[in-house]
Amino acid sequence: MTLNIEQQLEQFSSYLRGFAFKLTKDVEDANDLYQDTMVKILANQDKFHIGTNFRAWSSTIMRNVFINAYRKRKITNTIFDSTDNSFYIDSGSHAVLNKGESNLSMEELMSAVNSLKEELSTPFMMSYYGYKYDEIAESLQLPLGTVKSRIFFARKELQEHVRKMFLVREGAR
Repeated sequence: MTLNIEQQLEQFSSYLRGFAFKLTKDVEDANDLYQDTMVKILANQDKFHIGTNFRAWSSTIMRNVFINAYRKRKITNTIFDSTDNSFYIDSGSHAVLNKGESNLSMEELMSAVNSLKEELSTPFMMSYYGYKYDEIAESLQLPLGTVKSRIFFARKELQEHVRKMFLVREGAR
């Protein structure tokens, strides 16, 4: 049986090399795929039955080796974010200087925060005071996603409120 496999490999060698190139579209990758397939075929030669279509059997092995390698590369190139949800959504890596702080008084900002519905202002203020999202969720007995959404919507409403205040000021000039 071993002699039969070796004869079959010689007979279909050029076909398998071409099939490897067809799958990979790269000469080096095709050579690697061909070699990996040969190792698999030789390692599993006891599973080949005499009289079976060797070309189909070896092509299936090559295709499976190719697919497994592709999946492995895909997983290796995927970045898994294993960080917990205790970071701010909009936190940037650097500060941007602007005149917003000097143009608004703290009273005006707190007035804007106080104009928010309580369901938005409470998680927003807890976040402002340094609580992490999961701590806020636990304290308010809300799902984590709800807390994040409420803080997001509070920020959006505050941005709109501040924008309107600036428009009023600009109109007064």
